[in-house]
Amino acid sequence: MHPSIVEVRCHLPRLTDCQWVLLRGDAHHDNPHSDHEKEREDLEEAVRRDAIILDVGDLFCAMGGRADPRRSRKDSTRKEHQDADDYFDSLVRHAADFYAPYAHRFAMIAHGNHETAILKNQETDLTQRLVERLNAKTGSRIEAGKYGGEVYFHLRQSVGRVSTFWLTYFHGSGGGGMMSFDALRVRRQSSWNPAASVVVCGHVHERWALEIVRKIPYAHRRTFGVRLESQWHIRTGTYKEEYGHGQGGFHVEKGAPPKPLGAMWMRISHDRKYSNGIECNRPRLEFTA
Repeated sequence: MHPSIVEVRCHLPRLTDCQWVLLRGDAHHDNPHSDHEKEREDLEEAVRRDAIILDVGDLFCAMGGRADPRRSRKDSTRKEHQDADDYFDSLVRHAADFYAPYAHRFAMIAHGNHETAILKNQETDLTQRLVERLNAKTGSRIEAGKYGGEVYFHLRQSVGRVSTFWLTYFHGSGGGGMMSFDALRVRRQSSWNPAASVVVCGHVHERWALEIVRKIPYAHRRTFGVRLESQWHIRTGTYKEEYGHGQGGFHVEKGAPPKPLGAMWMRISHDRKYSNGIECNRPRLEFTA
């Protein structure tokens, strides 16, 4: 498999079947403002829905290291890590214990800017270490994703039919935009992701789904036509609630607004359509918060 591609296989034997996927990012799990109850609520819902989980990075916050200038701030890390002599090891241990009951749900945990900063400055890969620990601890087969890459969905459907689609993920960049909610990036991302049915980003702590439609010409056995295909752009939200009541703190002082907590759900189901007599056996994709 290509190093930036993760393959996900699903089986939908009946036309009424569906596959749920939890698209999440920016848990900042070791930050005191991370809402573990909300995170666990979504993970338990993933169990009930028999869902696959994709994490697009910044699972760790990791701002309490000895060389980090933010270390002096008492709210930079949770209590269980504050007195640890092996701070980064402590992050991995506690995260592995928290996610172990859900490890078999995760197909991928990717890198975010917090993890790549630690890799650059501290020479340890927190994402890779967590994935290796979870796989060893539970027998799961989680892939350590990159900062950006592709997920190839292979759906085996009824009567031997197979359909596929591509999901592109990119942790994110920039500040998102106070007025645009990072939506201005959509047209640019669409231009260099022509094959993707879904484009997923995190980083800006916004949560939304935006559908754009593309015109695709095709030729099939001397039959020519044009079909319209949707491309979905997703922002995954966050589990870090740092606005509070708006009374103060770093987030409030820099003028940042409250952010939506949680993740996004993708529902994959059958969608058999015909165009000029040609069956287009494509999955139906739906998104909810």
